[in-house]
Amino acid sequence: MIVKRGAVLVLSGPSGAGKSSLINKIIDEIGDCYFSISTTTRPMRPGEREGVDYHFVSEEEFKKGIERDEFLEYALVHGNYYGTSLKPVKEALAQGKLVIFDIDVQGNVSVNSRLGDITTSVFIVPPSLSELERRLRARGTDSEEVIQQRIENAKKEIQRVSEYDFLLINDDLDTAAEQLKLIAKVARMKLPTEEINEFIQKWENI
Repeated sequence: MIVKRGAVLVLSGPSGAGKSSLINKIIDEIGDCYFSISTTTRPMRPGEREGVDYHFVSEEEFKKGIERDEFLEYALVHGNYYGTSLKPVKEALAQGKLVIFDIDVQGNVSVNSRLGDITTSVFIVPPSLSELERRLRARGTDSEEVIQQRIENAKKEIQRVSEYDFLLINDDLDTAAEQLKLIAKVARMKLPTEEINEFIQKWENI
């Protein structure tokens, strides 16, 4: 019997690794899922839309949310807060959806501490640091100072790859997308501890 259950897929990696491109490429091919939209205090950038790219709030509003324990995880990054609201995540999991997060290494720790038994994590990187720098410069959206900051952050983040279930090297977008689709299927098969224990009890009693 196939049981429809909720699961979590965490995607992390440095800015410029191609996480958004990969998500957009596979989102229509991995079944019923919910892409978690982060809440942030940073200003909206040209072309971004409220409720599509982020939920944009004031720092005061964000801090009130922290006090009310409304975030699954949150972090202060480059002077701005980023966080994941709990309510829509819980609703999506209750509906048996695959919840996808695009969060940093700090967020991965927080998600695993609360939803670890149904979470599969993937760290996505370009094939080299020099390729990451090339991609950041090719975007043409960041100042030299921001690019250097992103490169330094990437050097720190790569040291924590062992905290993830999978390392996905995004050298060729099509190949990486196929690999990510397979990982998404595996994520749906991960059993929560409670369900494993129930199975063991039934198995022993048959």
